[in-house]
Amino acid sequence: MSPDMIISLGLFLLIFVLITFETINKAVLTLGGAVILLLLKFIPQEKAFAEIDWNVIFLLISMMIIVGITKQTGLFQYVAIKTAKLAKGNPVIILLGLSLVTAFFSAFLDNVTTVLIITPVTILLAVELGLSPVPFIIIEAIFSNIGGTATLIGDPPNIMIGSAANITFMDFIIYQSPVILVIIVVISIVNYLIFRKKLSVPNERRARIMDIDEKKAITDRKLLVKCSIVLTLTVVGFILHGLLSLEPATISLSGAAALMLLTGKKEIDEFFHEVEWTTIFFFIGLFMLVGGLIETGVIKMLSEMIISASGNDIKLTAMVILWASGFISGIVDNIPFVATMIPLLKNIGLSLGEDTIRPLWYALSLGACLGGNMTLIGASANVVSAGISGKSGYKISFLEFTKYGAIFTLISLAICTGYILLFLF
Repeated sequence: MSPDMIISLGLFLLIFVLITFETINKAVLTLGGAVILLLLKFIPQEKAFAEIDWNVIFLLISMMIIVGITKQTGLFQYVAIKTAKLAKGNPVIILLGLSLVTAFFSAFLDNVTTVLIITPVTILLAVELGLSPVPFIIIEAIFSNIGGTATLIGDPPNIMIGSAANITFMDFIIYQSPVILVIIVVISIVNYLIFRKKLSVPNERRARIMDIDEKKAITDRKLLVKCSIVLTLTVVGFILHGLLSLEPATISLSGAAALMLLTGKKEIDEFFHEVEWTTIFFFIGLFMLVGGLIETGVIKMLSEMIISASGNDIKLTAMVILWASGFISGIVDNIPFVATMIPLLKNIGLSLGEDTIRPLWYALSLGACLGGNMTLIGASANVVSAGISGKSGYKISFLEFTKYGAIFTLISLAICTGYILLFLF
């Protein structure tokens, strides 16, 4: 390895570790690392900027705006309360129902946004039932990661993979959603078996749930109608974007612009407050950092090592990527991991052919997204859920989360193994 390769790889690994321990803001870390590479002239500024995937950036920004405006209507809280009432106050059915609602929302919204909306309602319902909300919150966080794996827009790694590999919204629906549905069914059954005897409440507690008026959750009916129309058209646009020859970012930007126009007299600045700018600049810095690894030759070297180790056996490579992604994403942030793997797979594609390595992209997505369920720090949704729970007086420990997360992750990866080998080759 040349000195440039050693320094750029060492810098990336250091930033990777610091991101995991959250000692410094992650956006500061990636932007700072990118600046170091530019100052050392390891990558020209033009190339560094060219490595930024603007399709990912603008898709994230526009979806954050759409979701931020929609959550002001109270729609998501309404659905959560309605689900509990349909369960007749039965805590086990409520657990399963809210898990499914969380998975569904996470397929079309950011995972963190979903748990931010659902978790406070869950705590309210659990308290009314006289139960600890901790099991509910853990299972919902896990299902948010599972649901987010199903679609192009459900989880940031999928947005990155879809943009890099030209995998459309419908491709994810056709090739990835089926295995996610199987995982949801299997884990729901396991949850029922685990909690059916642990969660029981007297009838008077159930009656408290039935007395909650879900209609009061809706705070702006006119805005709800507008948001429902725009969200529906945006999702339809995602489904058809391949046929329309439009990038997903173009679809979501159109939806965000339309919704901002339809909301009327509100100040435009209010809409942009919904954007998580720290996350956006984290991605920008990350893309430039990975560009430095490409420019110095690190990515090419690593891809050649993977091809050599697998002996050009594409099935073996898929299994290595699936399980390695799963375990690594359980202990570190999956976004920088996926950002590193994308150019690796692209290089492998140059040797073996893009069509040949198509299953590898799905293996990476499934492993990275589902692996986040393994531990409390494996995914942002887990950390956020635990934070909200802790502030409400219900602390979730690392071991308590991992007790459930590790089991469900192993089940998920085992199901994915069979699915990839049987249906993607």
